[in-house]
Amino acid sequence: MSLLFSALRESLADASWRNDWRRNLLAGVTVGIVALPLSMGLAIASGVPPQHGLYTAILGGIIIAITGGSRVNVSGPTAAFVVVLLPIVQTYGLGGLLVSGFLAGLILIGFGLLRLGRIIQVIPYPVIVGFTAGIGAVIATLQLKDLLGLHTASDGIHYHEKLIALIKALPSLRWQELVIACATFATIGVVKRITTRIPPYLVALVVGALLGGLFNTFLVNFPVDTIASRFSYTLNGVSGTGIPEMLPQLILPWNLPAPNGQPIGLSLNLIQMLLGAAFAIAVLGALESLLCAVVSDGMSGFKHHSDAELIGQGIGNLCVAMFGGIPATAAIARTATNVRAGATAPLAAVVHGLTVLLAMLVLAHWLGYIPMASMAAILTIVAWNMSEARHAVRIIRKAPRSDAAVFVTCFLLTVFLDMQIAVAAGLALASLVFIRRMIDLTGSSLVDHKTHTHALADIPDVVVYDIDGPLFFGAAYKALKTLLLVDKATRFIVLDMRDVSMLDVTAMMTLESTINELRKRHIKLFLCHVKANVAGKLQRYGIAPGMTTYHLTNDIESAAALIKQQRDSNREGKTSE
Repeated sequence: MSLLFSALRESLADASWRNDWRRNLLAGVTVGIVALPLSMGLAIASGVPPQHGLYTAILGGIIIAITGGSRVNVSGPTAAFVVVLLPIVQTYGLGGLLVSGFLAGLILIGFGLLRLGRIIQVIPYPVIVGFTAGIGAVIATLQLKDLLGLHTASDGIHYHEKLIALIKALPSLRWQELVIACATFATIGVVKRITTRIPPYLVALVVGALLGGLFNTFLVNFPVDTIASRFSYTLNGVSGTGIPEMLPQLILPWNLPAPNGQPIGLSLNLIQMLLGAAFAIAVLGALESLLCAVVSDGMSGFKHHSDAELIGQGIGNLCVAMFGGIPATAAIARTATNVRAGATAPLAAVVHGLTVLLAMLVLAHWLGYIPMASMAAILTIVAWNMSEARHAVRIIRKAPRSDAAVFVTCFLLTVFLDMQIAVAAGLALASLVFIRRMIDLTGSSLVDHKTHTHALADIPDVVVYDIDGPLFFGAAYKALKTLLLVDKATRFIVLDMRDVSMLDVTAMMTLESTINELRKRHIKLFLCHVKANVAGKLQRYGIAPGMTTYHLTNDIESAAALIKQQRDSNREGKTSE
């Protein structure tokens, strides 16, 4: 329980935030305004009505801020989830999506309780940029339909099917939507150049809504598609279009509809089918949240608690799923806005959620006038920002070939197959690259023993090898196989292991095999400068030092003295014969 509410308890213990409560309130309102259009757009991109994104921003933003491990993180729907959530919605409907989010919440809590926060943070950079760039490419492609007002027949589930459907639908391009999209892009660019105090997305939506209203008024035969015309709802017997003007309702995720319109239900078979998707949501949510926390730590000067943040994310996703929200995670852009606006405590994220709630209740009717082309334009910019295009180009042009290959593999698999496969393949490929590099770093080299130490200078049938680096599978064979290449005159091998910091069971098996082979050739092996932890592992594994196996000495001088002693005893034995 010490992990629960850690950021809240830390901020309450810090009396300074009481003097900054006004700044936290202002920061929360600012981020809430920024989150309003993003939450709707990301829900739409995920294949569900916009209110489900608002529910996520409200409940996820408040609950995760209170229970999590970061004082300034702001959580809600993010673009990273879109490529995972959209296939779930298309296959299992809204009910399947929310059940997946509920299961992901349980998995995230498990990650936190198992203290996996630091492990998740070591995912290689090319893997991260690879799948984020792939996600950005997919999201941007999916927005072409609304940006251009295209009418597609059936676009399928896979990326190439959607792309082919978009190309076939190009003749149906509508200039009205294109004009609104261009106006939205232009407004965002102009506002960003003029001021940083006004959220550019909000101004762009107002401009888009005004243009859409003009077109729908004067071009009756060519109506512009809006949130109200695209989405409808029925709650408690009340039907309407656009966004419902009511609080999020408590409903069990498995009571929500499958694609056939019937409640999806809860069964072991359903859980088994959704478990892979839930695990992907949990891993991606954990990664996104912890990366966001690291960024916010650098900006704010605070220090987050990674395991507590994972537990908070898990609790938040459980609650969000119970109120109709899509999966949530910490959002880097919103968190950065929060910190720049002066946030120092979870209060700001709580106010952000309340701001979204108030806007939904008061402005729900007016939000319905927002054109889908404007939402698509905003999501295209979000996709571009998350694609890390500058870093992607830099990796391809200047990074080592192996890292570039990892990046390209993750990118292509994310776009054309599946993000789960992309991350798994990227991690596997990055691990192979790491192993190869470690093998290249670890090796054994023949040392001129006459100059290495005076104690061995007058011993002709001895060789000295220096092992540099850890001994583990792959590296062990490469480092130890050279010991078997000594000439027939060699009777003693001294192995300097001062640079061996660890060894695994493969290395110990290889060492034992090498010792046995050398014994058959009547060659004695001496291990010098062995670290205590390495010696302990050898002894526990049953490779104990002795005359029949190998000799363990503190240094090369001790090995030299022992070698001379054995040579003298051998001469005395031959003389007595």
